Amino acid sequence: MGDTRILQLDATAFVVGSNPFQSFDSFIGLQKNIDWEADPTVVQGVKLVPHGLNNDLPVIIRDIMDKNNLAPGIVEREIGLLYGDGPHLYKLVFENGFAKREYVTDPEVQAWLDTWDYKRYIDMAMVEFKYMKGVYTKVIRNRGPRIGNAGRINYLQVVPSTDARLEWPETGPKRLESVKRIYVGDFQNHCLYTGLTGYPVFDPYDPFKYPISIGYDNKYSFGRNFYSVPSYYGSLNWIMRSSDIPDVLKYLSENGITSAFHIHSPADYWKDKSDKLKEMYPSETDQELQKRLEKLKDDTFDQMSKVLTGKRNAGKFIETVDFYDVDGNLCAWKVEAIDQKVKDFIESQLKISEKADSATTSGMGLHPSLSNIIVNGQLSSGSQMLYALKLYMASDTTIPEEVVFQKLNQAIRANFPNKGLRMGFYHHSVAREEDVNPEGRVMNSAAEER
Repeated sequence: MGDTRILQLDATAFVVGSNPFQSFDSFIGLQKNIDWEADPTVVQGVKLVPHGLNNDLPVIIRDIMDKNNLAPGIVEREIGLLYGDGPHLYKLVFENGFAKREYVTDPEVQAWLDTWDYKRYIDMAMVEFKYMKGVYTKVIRNRGPRIGNAGRINYLQVVPSTDARLEWPETGPKRLESVKRIYVGDFQNHCLYTGLTGYPVFDPYDPFKYPISIGYDNKYSFGRNFYSVPSYYGSLNWIMRSSDIPDVLKYLSENGITSAFHIHSPADYWKDKSDKLKEMYPSETDQELQKRLEKLKDDTFDQMSKVLTGKRNAGKFIETVDFYDVDGNLCAWKVEAIDQKVKDFIESQLKISEKADSATTSGMGLHPSLSNIIVNGQLSSGSQMLYALKLYMASDTTIPEEVVFQKLNQAIRANFPNKGLRMGFYHHSVAREEDVNPEGRVMNSAAEER
């Protein structure tokens, strides 16, 4: 359990932990049926809207994803599909009743973008949205309004969701629109070392109002008044189960999950050891002698376990000495192997793993053919991948793009109000191979070889 340890003193055991704010979600599971937004949490005297049962949902999701071999790769693939050919400026035009984008270059807007790392901002915003379905953006304004000059947004900065929380609204309805301030700090460690820094919420209708402000853009989650929850939230238990299977098989390989051997030790053997300990330590009490005997037992069985268990001990053997008691009865050590039904156990774990992987991919919302997931032992065909890609582009890119570029497009509108420009991802259409003329195929093949 991380930094938690158990200290045993005779019949008493104490649980000691060096991290007093370690989340109990990892011990009791994710409590999905609890409305954590019903009441505020207090951090350093400030009332905040808790993000998760213990105000640590972003950290929990990060840790769950770090241990999984499948979900992070799916998220990365989604990010790559959304990014396409990268961000570009465009104008929205209408032709014959249809809306389409006209991608343009604008030296003035591009010069402003080049004064700060806007691509890094977009990359972080995409990651935040895909993991948490919301993005915190710090908006930094120039100093001109202090002396009566024109305002201008200098640059934008993504604030990680692990470090930002909404202030609890004291007035108005308990909704996101009523939040007046957003606080930043190291919430994973209860802000002990960073403290709390509050910023006013960015006002898109008066963008130059504050020198520094923070906005929270998200896709609304049904029944949630403040924060969004990711689309895979209901699959988190399956994702955790998927992550557990490799550890289960690892421990089975190294040590075995259950008892693998039944060791019979003769009682006279330990009685003889007890008598010898009394002769060696005549001044010690019965309790002290019993502790010495228990330690002797532990050391003996530890040595036996090192030989009997572990993948490096195949083919090794142990030696025991048989003897007779005073009545002539044979006293012998016996080591009996216990049938663990390892084959059945492994097969059941692999079936659980397949179900967990299936639930994970379904919860992540990306078609298996786009995730490089093998379904029923087969990879998807090219036509399946093509139609899955077209469906994804038609239905799953518009809303994420709107949220990711929300603050950037508001900044462009504030700094350049007469240009009518926006920024979005450019995607070229993918054609079927049979729809490409032979000359084009040869050119594409030559380009790939280069």
